Amino acid sequence: MAAGNPEHFRLMIASQFFDRQFCRDIINDLRMSQSTPAPVYGTTTATGSVDNHVRKVMRVIPSDRVLQVVTKRLTEELGRVNAHFQSSLTTWEDPQFLWYRTGDFFVAHQDGNTGLIKSEREDHRKVSVVIFLNDPSGSDEEDGYAGGELVFTDWREHKSFSMSGEQGTLVAFPAETTHEVVMVTRGERFSIVSWYG
Repeated sequence: MAAGNPEHFRLMIASQFFDRQFCRDIINDLRMSQSTPAPVYGTTTATGSVDNHVRKVMRVIPSDRVLQVVTKRLTEELGRVNAHFQSSLTTWEDPQFLWYRTGDFFVAHQDGNTGLIKSEREDHRKVSVVIFLNDPSGSDEEDGYAGGELVFTDWREHKSFSMSGEQGTLVAFPAETTHEVVMVTRGERFSIVSWYG
């Protein structure tokens, strides 16, 4: 498969969307919060279910303070997202906070706008968003992680593009884009996902 680039996948990349201190604050908040295995949505039912062969990651419920700040920033970003994708998106989903541990992953999939997923929410997803909360290497073994790259694939053009993601970086992309989180091989990877519609 040939190497692609951000332009091929129409990626919008915003460095320092959150500053490093706020990212550390979010991670500290998540470490003390309740978490459950994140579900996946299939092609035959709108009800999500846990399937560790497809998606293995914990979904964390943050404090109200963190949720409010993150939601406010995503709301403020809507104009820039519309400009980049030449769209007129007006809605967004509540952000999900994800905690990947060693061995966790999410296989190649699309988030919506394809007609393949039987879920009312996914039908309205036009643009997906991922925010990286920690660096892949980190300043030491405790802070960082290995593996866990966000990989975009265009099977028709035989191209792929891999992102490790710097702490605080936001990447937005069309929801029908095939993407995956490869297995985390060391440490813990924290991120936020959301969708505009």
